[in-house]
Amino acid sequence: MVEVSVIGCGHLGSAVIKGLARAGSHTITACDLDEAALAEVEPYVNRTTKRVGAASDASVVILAVRPQTVSPVLEALDMDREQTLLSFAAAVPTDFIGEQVDATVVRGMPNLAVEYGSMATAVTAEGDDDVQTILDDLGKYVVVDESLMDISTALNGSGPAFAFYLMKVLAEAGVKSGFEKADAALLAAQTFKGAAEIAMASEKSLDELVDAVTSEGGTTIEGMEVLWNSDVDEVLERTVQAAEERSMEITDDFADD
Repeated sequence: MVEVSVIGCGHLGSAVIKGLARAGSHTITACDLDEAALAEVEPYVNRTTKRVGAASDASVVILAVRPQTVSPVLEALDMDREQTLLSFAAAVPTDFIGEQVDATVVRGMPNLAVEYGSMATAVTAEGDDDVQTILDDLGKYVVVDESLMDISTALNGSGPAFAFYLMKVLAEAGVKSGFEKADAALLAAQTFKGAAEIAMASEKSLDELVDAVTSEGGTTIEGMEVLWNSDVDEVLERTVQAAEERSMEITDDFADD
């Protein structure tokens, strides 16, 4: 059993806790000042606390708080080099954290799919066996240079919101042609899920997978022609760039401190 503390029980922190609980191989402490947030995650953890110091003794401490909350939390942490601080705080540089805690620091940027063991994240280091176990239990991860963490924040951190929006657009098209709203939403979501599973399992490139669905004279190519002739590529690229630029702005604020 890996002993884990999760500091911050908001949307991301609670999703991390539920993902760890699903794995069933962790002793979990949840820490938050909000009693309502602690009450919500209490069924999934071994203990709850409002004191950061009480959450400092786990072998892996996961930081899942907003950037503006990081500094006071770090000041209250009491960790040593034998422990790992796995930071999921968006746009907060590893160096900034490392200057304030003695623990080994691994920075990551997951997304809300962590709750279902389907997280996508980039991390700055693979960490020790305990950290690798946690990451494996929560989903898929890649090890990247720190310089790629801002684009990771945009691509996979913010990405679910972009995917939800596209699902909504597809579902609404179905509703306009006669589907019930719930049925259209189910088919759109399941289509995204199935497409993602194919992409993960296949050795083909994404372009090759598009071609595999698209046959001359068929229905798919008619729809693809609309996409190919539109500016959707540019719009989606600008969407990701905007999120990346905001992450860079937050990162720069910490560099100025």
